[in-house]
Amino acid sequence: MKYIAEYRDGELAKTLAEKIAAAVAPARNYSFMEFCGGHTHAISRYGLSDLLPANVRMVHGPGCPVCVLPIGRVDLAIQLALHQNVILCTYGDTLRVPASEGLSLLKAKARGGDIRMVYSTLDALQIARDNPQREVVFFAIGFETTTPPTALAIQQAQREGLGNFSVLCCHVLTPAAISQILESPEVRQWGTVAIDGFIGPAHVSTVIGSRPYEFFAQEYRKPVVIAGFEPLDVMQAVLMLVQQVNEGRCEVENEFSRAVTRDGNLKAQDRVAEVFELRHEFEWRGLGVVPYSALKIRQAYGAFDAERRFELLYRSVPDNKACECGAILRGVKRPQDCKIFGTVCTPENPIGSCMVSSEGACAAHYSYGRYKDMN
Repeated sequence: MKYIAEYRDGELAKTLAEKIAAAVAPARNYSFMEFCGGHTHAISRYGLSDLLPANVRMVHGPGCPVCVLPIGRVDLAIQLALHQNVILCTYGDTLRVPASEGLSLLKAKARGGDIRMVYSTLDALQIARDNPQREVVFFAIGFETTTPPTALAIQQAQREGLGNFSVLCCHVLTPAAISQILESPEVRQWGTVAIDGFIGPAHVSTVIGSRPYEFFAQEYRKPVVIAGFEPLDVMQAVLMLVQQVNEGRCEVENEFSRAVTRDGNLKAQDRVAEVFELRHEFEWRGLGVVPYSALKIRQAYGAFDAERRFELLYRSVPDNKACECGAILRGVKRPQDCKIFGTVCTPENPIGSCMVSSEGACAAHYSYGRYKDMN
């Protein structure tokens, strides 16, 4: 397919690998975090780590929206479905995220909950129109990429007077997560996770632009290269990061200029700002409670806030003790460092959220055989 095959050219990948090998300084190590799960997926699928020099290490980040969803938030959705008799709508991967008491939304559906997979917020709105006597709740998750459609759905529901539609909002923000990682003891104090730079997310950056990352380059002295999700995008981003480190530069560079601008999608940003405001704090799986890292629905649209409508109270729930998903999301451990990875925990039987979505580090490693590399 034109404009896709060009970014998967094997000969060009070899050329980029040679350039990276020539650029790295043999006496030093390079550690780059690919924040987004889409990049983790590409690295595993195309075996990009095998093309990189031994002293260039890729560190997995928390940029998988399903992976960072804490158990307590899934419990709220299950509570709505099983005890409030709502029709709960959400995206497919969310159905399989492990929750309390061995449940998931999929298992709650088997227990009689009216839980439906949708492909878009428009599907959830249509379900509300088709079932005027039932409460319909859209379980909204994701980073800045999926937030504008949720905002539009709430505005559309208000225009139509869909009084039976509401949203359980769990949208989170990329810059806050990057700050949390850079301020974490593993990075800042103990130095157990070395991060020399970031591969910035692609889809998120089409919405927020490259400007928000300038803070990390300036204040934390960490270069950022925004990259697309194709293998050559990632390879080019690694080369650009190596060059920045070698030259002592800490800048935001945009490899994905075919889709990302400095200011991003201003119309989408305006819609989000109209409907949502910052939460004072929000719990992330693996990162803990992160201040000003998520969104909630503004009072003007409060009638469509499921947390207010059903008086939901959030309760934090610890992860399964055998699961290393939290450490993997922080970049402290790799999937193969988890004792249950690939044995008890598989995509068919996920114990942790990192094994649920294809963007999760564990699922990516398992699906493409990267777990066989135990070095």
